[in-house]
Amino acid sequence: MQAMLKKLLVLAVVPFLSACENEGAAFMIDGKDQSIVLVREQHWFWDSEVDQAVVVSHMPACMRRYDIKPGVAGSVKMEVYEAGDYLWALKQGKSWYLAGIEKCEFQPWKDAPAEPPGKLVGNFTRKDDRLVFVPADKPAIPIKPAGE
Repeated sequence: MQAMLKKLLVLAVVPFLSACENEGAAFMIDGKDQSIVLVREQHWFWDSEVDQAVVVSHMPACMRRYDIKPGVAGSVKMEVYEAGDYLWALKQGKSWYLAGIEKCEFQPWKDAPAEPPGKLVGNFTRKDDRLVFVPADKPAIPIKPAGE
């Protein structure tokens, strides 16, 4: 009888655990060896706060995880901009961060400029109830008719 109660308890808890947000998405840079990954972890389904971290990697030399400000469950938007050689600027809400790929460095950007520092390369967002990295739209190249 106790075994049956344990099974029922486990089955009753599973829907609540599935409501938690625990996932990551990667912005791959120049192939598979360099990336910036946003990781989000919601520990309790009733808590709207989501712990967040950024993982900066340049394999095989380094890979480091940095905690950032918590987010809100079910809602995320982090923009990624080019900011120089091996340097990327990340913006989430009013918070700015700098990620250096060459040595896997990361820091909050306290004196961030009013305007983005470079070209938008994409953003981390939720799509189809999953965390994904969506590259920025590339400008359409007009196709010239033959003979022009």
